[in-house]
Amino acid sequence: MANQTHHYTALITGASGGIGYELAELFARDGHNLILVARSGDKLEKMAMQFAIKYKVYTKVLVQDLAAPDAAAQVFAALQQESITVDVLVNNAGFGNYGYFRETGWPKEHAMLELNIVALTQLSKLFLAQLPKGRAGKILNIASVASFLPGPMMAVYYASKAYVLSFSEALAAELADENITVTVLCPGATNTDFKDRANLDGSAPFNEKGMTDARSVAEAGYTSMMAGKVVAFSDVKSNLLPYIVNLTPRPLLRRLVKLVQQKRG
Repeated sequence: MANQTHHYTALITGASGGIGYELAELFARDGHNLILVARSGDKLEKMAMQFAIKYKVYTKVLVQDLAAPDAAAQVFAALQQESITVDVLVNNAGFGNYGYFRETGWPKEHAMLELNIVALTQLSKLFLAQLPKGRAGKILNIASVASFLPGPMMAVYYASKAYVLSFSEALAAELADENITVTVLCPGATNTDFKDRANLDGSAPFNEKGMTDARSVAEAGYTSMMAGKVVAFSDVKSNLLPYIVNLTPRPLLRRLVKLVQQKRG
């Protein structure tokens, strides 16, 4: 990848840490310019300067809470003011929440839906609108193996990731005759701060031994996106999950996921 002659401008959401940070470095390493979006301004400014110096790429920081109304529109309006065209959109920002649905708070779940679904969808629409006709483009959406499962104890999060998978596959089919590819990455439990924000500390899927490091997940997504693959996985275990799900009766699957989700410590 380092020998590519064509360099993209990539917009990456949730870029200040975890998978987003690692993806940003992979793009910068290969000479691609970066538009970094997240809520953490100080972190973004630091990494933007670091990557600009180390990799000699253009970096721009946009501090934005994408769960806020019209945040996606504000992102592209800011870029339009500077006549910046985005070639690659990486919808990485997202979060989860653990607990029984009847007990969890609506404000957090509403924000989750705004970020995981609404912002991702609107950013995708705005990205396509600003891309000149005939110009190559790429979208990488970060979903989860949760996309394939019912999610007792994380019902809204699992449902939001099922949307991301379905939307991404449909969009890939719509754009199949254009020079635009859509990739959806479905990683398993990853060692980021996701588990802390979702109150998942001590849950079985998020024990240290069972998690994949963020760099490996980012590399899987980056390689798959560059190759134009539609559905991608971060490891063999995640790749096998859809086949196991298809072979498992749904009532049993629901019970199994609930048991795993309830297991703490």
